[in-house]
Amino acid sequence: MYTLAFDTTASGCNIALLDENRVIDRFEMQAEFGQAEILVPQIAEMLAKRNLKFAQIGLLGVCVGPGSFTGVRSSVAAARALALASPQTAVTGVTAFEAYMHSLDISELSSLNAVIIETKRDDFYVQLFNGRLEKLSDAQALPYEDILPLLKGKAVTLIGDGAERFLDKPSGLVLHAIRMDKSASISDIAACALEKYKAHKLNYPKPMYLRAPDVCVKS
Repeated sequence: MYTLAFDTTASGCNIALLDENRVIDRFEMQAEFGQAEILVPQIAEMLAKRNLKFAQIGLLGVCVGPGSFTGVRSSVAAARALALASPQTAVTGVTAFEAYMHSLDISELSSLNAVIIETKRDDFYVQLFNGRLEKLSDAQALPYEDILPLLKGKAVTLIGDGAERFLDKPSGLVLHAIRMDKSASISDIAACALEKYKAHKLNYPKPMYLRAPDVCVKS
């Protein structure tokens, strides 16, 4: 079975094509803007190189956030449009939190694991997991002062592109492991999608917005 996964929620456009569990093609590009214009042509080019039609894709996995409002909207809208065009293709959403957690190996996992994602504001996107990758909290946007008490008292693993800024201040935390990956890997997004497919736990892509978009009214 072919799996296609993509992500435009962070500062880039990332696509992976898998045959069973093996990545056979990948596209990764850093871009602050214009991910929506890059995504669909690159998917078409990737499939053409393999002489594949989209109808031959068995599973579509898309990162649903959190991230930039436009980036999340672009990913989810593209996934929904492709699913409508090919009803036989299974489709599922994957959060960046799930993908980050999937990337941890056994030695890095603790009984308390915190995925901390950069918001480029004063706060962070955060979600807690146990050592079995089960969610211990809802995903939230919280300031440093509200996150710190949640992590006290246990050896904790921190992962995410917000971990570096989070640790700028002395925390007093007992750290089991730290991973400061700049983004969730497209390979891990694809792997999470495959796990959901095999477990019959597909979830139709819905955008993960943890706050309202930044808007302003011009005077």
